[in-house]
Amino acid sequence: MIREPRFKSTDWALILGASSGFGGATAIELAKRGMNIFGVHLDRQATMPVVQQILKEIKHAGTKAIFYNINAADAIKRTETLDEIQERFTNEPGHTVKVVVHSLAFGTLKPFISKKPEEEITQAQMEMTLDVMAHSLIYWVQGLMSRNLMRSGARIFAMTSSGSHTVIPSYGAVSAAKAALESHIRQLAMELGVYGITANAILAGVTDTPALRKIPGASSMVQVAKNKNPQHRLTLPQDVAHAIALLSQEDSYFISWNIIGVDGGEDMVSYVSLKGTTHSE
Repeated sequence: MIREPRFKSTDWALILGASSGFGGATAIELAKRGMNIFGVHLDRQATMPVVQQILKEIKHAGTKAIFYNINAADAIKRTETLDEIQERFTNEPGHTVKVVVHSLAFGTLKPFISKKPEEEITQAQMEMTLDVMAHSLIYWVQGLMSRNLMRSGARIFAMTSSGSHTVIPSYGAVSAAKAALESHIRQLAMELGVYGITANAILAGVTDTPALRKIPGASSMVQVAKNKNPQHRLTLPQDVAHAIALLSQEDSYFISWNIIGVDGGEDMVSYVSLKGTTHSE
């Protein structure tokens, strides 16, 4: 089903982390509404069939799809990709990056402190996690702006999580990255406001994605989330995709500098009683 309203044929989305989870679902949803997609992902041969399926669905929607299988945190690859987009737009006047989605989930899941020092997170692992899952957003936006690839009306979204303000075992580096990402969104919203560009963070509930399955104790998190969520289900990637598509419309021009929950109210619930009754703070 084609949803209305549709985007212009000159609109593009740049999805960082486009091969699965929130990024993949958002790429497909925006394409169904008429937006062309630049996808950045890092996949080996084993997971390429999933990428090919996403590309198939985008093209079936009748829009263009150009995917780059690169490390989004690699400065050289980032520059090459942005230069290629700039060259493409030079040959296609009027085209612009309307939406940027930062959905990179690649970090180290280790404790800060352990009785065995070799099991603790290292400086290199900490810096890599923050660079990929937070700081890379800034570098991509800088590159887009310096090349005049984004204009007034553009939208920036970054995927955060409850880990930005709660504690999960072995999640410390990712938690720090999410907190930094929210800070980056606030700063971008302030600095880009004069250009008519908005920036918001999307806080999804617990979602069964490849990234979640790598977290120690993920199965317990899933069960708790189902009990906690007022709608008694997990968040779906499509829930987030629909929200981003909605917030990418022209009428959302004054929504900026926010952490927007797309979780059915899950994050507000502090605990679940033995009888299954939810309680909010």
